[in-house]
Amino acid sequence: MKKKLRSIGNFVFIIALFLVLFSYAMFQGGFVSWFLFFSFQPIFLYHVGLLLYPIKGWKVTRTVSRYMAQAGSDVTITVNIKRAFPFPLYYCICEDVFSDTLGLIDNRQNKYQHFNDSEKLKVNRERKKVIFPSFKRTFSFSYNLKDVPRGEHVFYGIRIRTGDVFGFVKKDHMYSVRDQLLVYPNERPIELKEQVSSYEQGSTSSSFLHLQQTNIAAGIREYMPGDKFSWIDWKQSARTNTLMTKEFEQEKSSELLLVLDACEHGNMNYLAFEAAVELSYSLVKVFQQRATPAELITIGRKSKSFSLQSEITANESVRQHLTKIQPSGDAEFTSSFSEMLLHLKNKSSLIIITVNLDHLISDKVKKWRQQTPNISIILIKSTVEITTMLKKQIQQLELFGINVEVLTEKELVNNPVEVSL
Repeated sequence: MKKKLRSIGNFVFIIALFLVLFSYAMFQGGFVSWFLFFSFQPIFLYHVGLLLYPIKGWKVTRTVSRYMAQAGSDVTITVNIKRAFPFPLYYCICEDVFSDTLGLIDNRQNKYQHFNDSEKLKVNRERKKVIFPSFKRTFSFSYNLKDVPRGEHVFYGIRIRTGDVFGFVKKDHMYSVRDQLLVYPNERPIELKEQVSSYEQGSTSSSFLHLQQTNIAAGIREYMPGDKFSWIDWKQSARTNTLMTKEFEQEKSSELLLVLDACEHGNMNYLAFEAAVELSYSLVKVFQQRATPAELITIGRKSKSFSLQSEITANESVRQHLTKIQPSGDAEFTSSFSEMLLHLKNKSSLIIITVNLDHLISDKVKKWRQQTPNISIILIKSTVEITTMLKKQIQQLELFGINVEVLTEKELVNNPVEVSL
């Protein structure tokens, strides 16, 4: 409606200007007045033609150099514009409209240098380009998105504005050109320092990541992607004409559980959550490489779980989920996970990745220690947030046999990241 009113106003203004000049020439007479009137005729005809010239029919397309990338990568965008009738245009202002999620930069581990001042990572990615098409039927422009952040980013459309030299006529149109860019979390190299955790009274010890080394074969089953080559039972495979692998008791009785706290805890530092997601994704890859039977659970408004037995599952479902996940809602981590823990049996090891460690979580973890022999907490905090009270809380948890690994910006800027489990 506003566009129609503006077009009508522009048309009325041009007609009024024409009538004023015509009246001046009629009443004044003489060479000068009629010269002004006839000199205005080409300008008048051009403005009338520009008012009637439709820009809605232009064919506008967007080309993205890659629709799937990793956080910290660069992506090139090219916008192509094609029109059927080459009406002369003095200028076109082209603007690519996309979601606010691209308003951050991710320069990989270097971003953690601004752990306490994340405002420095905010950037205005508004992309406008002034083009002078003249009589051209086709024209285009390109721009580069540097250091794209993790997430699902949407390109909504392309807005084009044009007009005359004097600003009497202005036209604009929003072209619905929708594209999607998926940016996967950055996979960090991890150096694991495995600790030996004691069971109850310290009579037995077990390592977090070597749950399968002392397994005893209990049966056979069909081969699954991710199984070790050495597990294959060649005799049974030859008899059944199907690739069979050995099944171990440890696979049935023990499994590692990786939990990502995706609840929104007050004024969260978004960099801390990004580090938690990157660390979760990197640990998933480590568990797969070691063929460790594990499961990933993310606790938030909508909790989800993924089995890491299959390499395909980890590379697709887990990666897609960790790409889109954001801190969600006011869901309470301890209550949500306690409900899930009731249905989870035979989990001998538990790793919790969180950005918050309050007294409620500490009390719950102490109770979970009775069900799960090995519990490790990876806490991501900035150095300024590590208070004396938090240190005492960590010491109390360690007295209960719960390992607490604190990662600050000092550790996160390094490659590889050292993690003790």
